[in-house]
Amino acid sequence: MADAPESAAPETKQDTEQDQGSEGIHEDDDYLGEPGPPLDHHAPFFVGFVGGLGVLVAFWFATQIQAIGSTLMLIVVSLFLAAGLDPAVRFFERRGMRRSYAVLTVIVVVLAALALFLVAIVPVIADQVRSLTDNVPTWLDQLQRNRQVQRLDDEYDIIAKIQDYVTAGDFAGALFGGAVGVGLAVLGALFNGFIVVVLTLYFLASLRTTTSALYRLAPASRRDRVSRLGDRIVRSVGGYVSGAFIVAMCAGVSSLIFLFVVGLGQYAVALAFVVALLDVIPMIGATIGAVIVTAIAFAEDWKIGIACAIFYIVYQQVENYVIYPRVMSKSVDVPGAVTVIAALTGAALFGVVGALLAIPTAASILMLTREVWVRRQDTR
Repeated sequence: MADAPESAAPETKQDTEQDQGSEGIHEDDDYLGEPGPPLDHHAPFFVGFVGGLGVLVAFWFATQIQAIGSTLMLIVVSLFLAAGLDPAVRFFERRGMRRSYAVLTVIVVVLAALALFLVAIVPVIADQVRSLTDNVPTWLDQLQRNRQVQRLDDEYDIIAKIQDYVTAGDFAGALFGGAVGVGLAVLGALFNGFIVVVLTLYFLASLRTTTSALYRLAPASRRDRVSRLGDRIVRSVGGYVSGAFIVAMCAGVSSLIFLFVVGLGQYAVALAFVVALLDVIPMIGATIGAVIVTAIAFAEDWKIGIACAIFYIVYQQVENYVIYPRVMSKSVDVPGAVTVIAALTGAALFGVVGALLAIPTAASILMLTREVWVRRQDTR
């Protein structure tokens, strides 16, 4: 009797479901399979790739910021000036004037002052600078009569070279790279000045809107404190700008009166303007202005030179210990050592603009340190 064929093993329920599932996978074209495990974020390749990509992006951002550095500097200066003019706007607001009308009034006053300066003062300054330039050869001749100067001039022929250089009129050309360079430098300065004026007007008109928009970036729980700190910083910068302008005006007016008294009236307006302009620069500006005026006074008459030296030594003490502290006491509170360090650092990084912005920036950083960091440390 033949053996009966082996019966097939009964098909289990699991095998049936797998077969049906396989058929369903092949029949459903939208099914793309089960997702795999997530990437290991601690894997060396992933860490190195993401880190390298971050370095490249940071380098690209740094190069772009460096490319627009001059534009950013104009924006910072415009914000600085807008914050400086804001106290005048708030002055009119406290007397019942609306913000828009107060801004319009300040803008008109500033533009009128600039126009008056250009019309009335600039021609006088130009004439006096021309007179100074014309007198340089005479002063050089006077220096040649000095025995010590004659000995040095015999060895190095310095006086003749300087005299030829000044009288030839090539100083400005050599400084800026020729007539084309002078023209481009003047056009660039005028363009930058125009941009600063326009941006300052825009920032002044929308200062509250701009600061409110920035404050809204803070969390709601800290927004009130952030807005109060921000408003205090804006007031501090505005007070510093106003105070610096007052101190510079005191230096310019006192120099103007003194120069008329001692007999330098033909150069008084130009030299007083130079003193006022340089006095805005912290630390070294007043000294540079005093040295310039004193040198020109010595070239005219040694007695006038001595009088100028004594006057500026005394005036700088009065400015440093009487005028400056009283004017700046309500706007910035910066220790003397911090002022020196901030001014030197700002000048090294951004030149004259950095020196101007250094003190209010240092005051703002100190205020934030006291109000945020120190207070947090005191509560621990």
